[in-house]
Amino acid sequence: MSETEIRDDRAAGRLEAIGDGGEVVGHIEYFVLESPQRALVPVHTLVEPAHEGKGIAGSLARELYGIAAREGIVVAPLCPYVVKWAARHPDEAPAADPALLHAAMEWLRAHPGRF
Repeated sequence: MSETEIRDDRAAGRLEAIGDGGEVVGHIEYFVLESPQRALVPVHTLVEPAHEGKGIAGSLARELYGIAAREGIVVAPLCPYVVKWAARHPDEAPAADPALLHAAMEWLRAHPGRF
């Protein structure tokens, strides 16, 4: 994935993988939870079919955890892919508190049109 750049569009709630042609080849949709503590909450990961199998989704998940670490906050994953990636990379992806995951699910239920 050396020709792919990852950029965070915080306003849109998207972490995007940009291919060498400038097109978005994959993304993670997320929101920022403020309470009970600040957290990045990934909800959905998508890689365009022509770019599957290139490690893009894993690079996006790794960068999401990297952003959280740099900001001193946690990740509360609701996205099934990110949950699986985190389980395989516990050294890079600290487990989220169950109460925080519950709060993230409640936020998502309260904002049904967001994702």
